[in-house]
Amino acid sequence: MVLCQEYWRGCQVDISIHLTEYRPMQIIAFGDIHMATAAAAVIPGIKDADLLLLNGDLTNYGGAAEVKKVLDDIMRINPRVLAQFGNLDKTEVNEYLEKLAINLHGQARLVQGEVCLIGVGGSNFTPFHTPSEMPEKELLHLADRAFRQGLDYVSLAQPLHKRKIPQILLSHVPPFNTRVDTLRNGRHVGSKAIRTIIEQYQPELCITGHIHEAKGHDMIGKTPVYNHGMLRQGGWIHINIQQSQLTITLS
Repeated sequence: MVLCQEYWRGCQVDISIHLTEYRPMQIIAFGDIHMATAAAAVIPGIKDADLLLLNGDLTNYGGAAEVKKVLDDIMRINPRVLAQFGNLDKTEVNEYLEKLAINLHGQARLVQGEVCLIGVGGSNFTPFHTPSEMPEKELLHLADRAFRQGLDYVSLAQPLHKRKIPQILLSHVPPFNTRVDTLRNGRHVGSKAIRTIIEQYQPELCITGHIHEAKGHDMIGKTPVYNHGMLRQGGWIHINIQQSQLTITLS
């Protein structure tokens, strides 16, 4: 048995991981919340999920006060949360998530020795000049650095846990030229940097959002890419991890 220490909202929680007694891990991912948290309560299994992933646009041009309300609402349902900001969230949101030690943006997180999460928040440039947009070069740098960090974590943890540790990329903006970055007029508006990263690292899964009407899935090489859509329109993804294998359900 290995005793791990993980941190949720600044509180230390001891989690005992029995390497010989295995239980599948349940993750629920959603984003594009836009302050509409009530829709989260009806997601099947949300109260008992091992982890909730909040994938950006938590607010509508909001800052610390607004994201606090969103997190309070979600954490009343389930406190096991990791999150990142989207392009419609002010940079204060990123700072607030960092303060709570639940931020994924630009980071790798090894969770219970079961999965390595890579986070990229914000978005590439849009015509709307939203608060948290950045150049493709910056997105590429953030994602590449986080993946390298994640690979270091995985190389250390896999011998201990004696199984492959899958990697999941959580990117608010979808990869360019896919079914999940397409506007209603057929134009592709996703990130070329995120596509490059997926092609290079081939994670076991990419979860994305940002383009509400592009809810669905696609493939880039061996990597399935899922856009969860907007929460208040019933958009969420369930991930079951059992012996390193991922089973993905899109609502």
